[in-house]
Amino acid sequence: MNPAFWRRNNEGQPKKKKSAVREWFDAAIFAIIAATLIRTFIFEAYTIPTPSMEKTLLVNDFLFVSKISYGPRIPMTPLAVPFTHHTLPFTKYSKAYSEAVQWKYRRLPGFSDVERYDVVVFNFPEGDTVALEQQEQSYYQLVRFYGRDNVWEQNHVTARPVDKRENYIKRCMAIPGDTLSIKEGVVYVNGAQAPIPQESERRYWVKTTGDPLNPVRLDELDIDPNPAGVFDSALFRYDLTPGMADLLKTWPVVKEVRPFVRTATQEIQVFPHDTANYKWTEHNFGPLYIPKKGATVQLSSTNISIYDRIISVYEGNKLEEKNGQFYINGKPSSTYTFKMNYYWMMGDNRDNSLDSRFWGFVPEDHVVGKAWLIWMSYGHGSIRWNRLFRTIR
Repeated sequence: MNPAFWRRNNEGQPKKKKSAVREWFDAAIFAIIAATLIRTFIFEAYTIPTPSMEKTLLVNDFLFVSKISYGPRIPMTPLAVPFTHHTLPFTKYSKAYSEAVQWKYRRLPGFSDVERYDVVVFNFPEGDTVALEQQEQSYYQLVRFYGRDNVWEQNHVTARPVDKRENYIKRCMAIPGDTLSIKEGVVYVNGAQAPIPQESERRYWVKTTGDPLNPVRLDELDIDPNPAGVFDSALFRYDLTPGMADLLKTWPVVKEVRPFVRTATQEIQVFPHDTANYKWTEHNFGPLYIPKKGATVQLSSTNISIYDRIISVYEGNKLEEKNGQFYINGKPSSTYTFKMNYYWMMGDNRDNSLDSRFWGFVPEDHVVGKAWLIWMSYGHGSIRWNRLFRTIR
């Protein structure tokens, strides 16, 4: 094409004006692209759906989650409907994405790595398989309780790629290479007691003189006036922060306030779901090594229940056991070297949180971002003005 000829033949002709529909269409496309890039690489909005982080984070706190803190994760399932996660709006079973294209895990550089005690958003590690009628529960926990055949008969079961699994938010209590233990409900990392978040809750026994606690006063102190358990006219269980517990001890009607600790020694729902070798509870747990990329562990019949999911699911190997010998990808192996870093996540509301104590490690490729700022909060029928624009610690 001759540019001079083109200019000469178009001189004097008015530029064709876009129709209003075309202008709106172009603006919408630009907005979708810009918003998608922001959500993917800078920050994303998130809503707290459960009380597992009370009182640090409350139900119906609206957050901004920073993607650049740990480095934006490149989408692994790029073909998806914009502004959806895993299910199309107003549907129960329709996927909002296609698995025709799957990219390997990659992450752009960030400002830092995940650090101890950060509040982190991540994809639910056991969310690779989901019973759609009971999405709030772990599919594997359902199978352990009811059996695989019953779960499949009563639910629509589907598989999800890593970046389309349910989003969870917890506090990182241990990073790769740490050793974690829990004693009487208190967390220890590398032998030292972990700091207790000021606004964290746990369950306490509250023993009174025989009279119930005043529900009006409890509500004024932001304590749920309905106890988590009532055992007789003088013994109750409440979810309290350390400060609330100290305050209740000063009430004349209260005789004793002490932490609730589960005493059962066998709980199949607690990781690694191996009661023959690990008689752990959510209050007395470990010690447990948190895997670090490049570290090597010896495999045995005792510890294989801790590492089998890492080897076979998170890192994509074929793991078999024959006559007491382990085979990885067909080769006999007595050790395993980790390909990724792993983290240990727990809710601040320790007795009301489905966290790593129940399903184990969080692989690095599941990490979404760092909880950064509460931009809106709503509860008790009104806006919680004192929580707006509060940074998360």
